[in-house]
Amino acid sequence: MGETIRFAVRVKPGAKREAVGGRWEGALGAALIVAVRAPAVGGKANEAVRKALAGALAVRPRDVVVVQGERARDKLIELPDAPPGARERLRSLFC
Repeated sequence: MGETIRFAVRVKPGAKREAVGGRWEGALGAALIVAVRAPAVGGKANEAVRKALAGALAVRPRDVVVVQGERARDKLIELPDAPPGARERLRSLFC
């Protein structure tokens, strides 16, 4: 059974291309930047963020939970049962 990891993200909806990586200093502290093509309408951007993070962290999209900020660009994300190595992958994305 893995550990629970919580981290902040800054979402850039409507981007030309999807990308996960970089650092943003925002309301929740240091946040991982996640750019998605989906617009911020009807939860489409949230679903795209979950899929993008799942791909970057090698987990299933359903394992990525938006804990805070459903309707905001700044979100708090939780991986309730993160696999081994997820914390290291997350750290490498902040660069």
